[in-house]
Amino acid sequence: MVDVTTSLEIARPRAAVAAFAMDPVNVPHWYANIRSVERLGTGPFEVGERAVFEAVFAGRTLRYVYEVREREEGRLLIMSTADGPFPMRTTYRFSDTAEGGTLMELRNDGEPRGFSRIAAPAMSAMMRRENRKDLRRLRAHLEAQPEDSDGQRPSR
Repeated sequence: MVDVTTSLEIARPRAAVAAFAMDPVNVPHWYANIRSVERLGTGPFEVGERAVFEAVFAGRTLRYVYEVREREEGRLLIMSTADGPFPMRTTYRFSDTAEGGTLMELRNDGEPRGFSRIAAPAMSAMMRRENRKDLRRLRAHLEAQPEDSDGQRPSR
């Protein structure tokens, strides 16, 4: 079993952080190992919608399809693999901080199959390191954006 949770405070309002992070098109901007994301639908990225992610992990190129399982605007996104190397669920949670920023929690959990099952402990450690880096990249990207006329940072 793999179950990795990381979190980080971002000095931007929750709505702005969530809007950017929950849009799969933005994922390659902050996930170092995600090379591309292709939406399979044309509507909002809501429950039932799918996207194909291409990633490099442990030196291998992986393609997998994530499907939105649960979504609460500005607060929660849960996606799970509908097709890919092993079943995985990714959860984004967003909450307000006392300083007006956002605490983002990123969780990946799943049950590896085959050889991946043997490598699960090492995989968990590697995922934890990469998730921390990715959240720091997200924070750097969002905190570097200029504020718009509402005092908000744009989501892109």
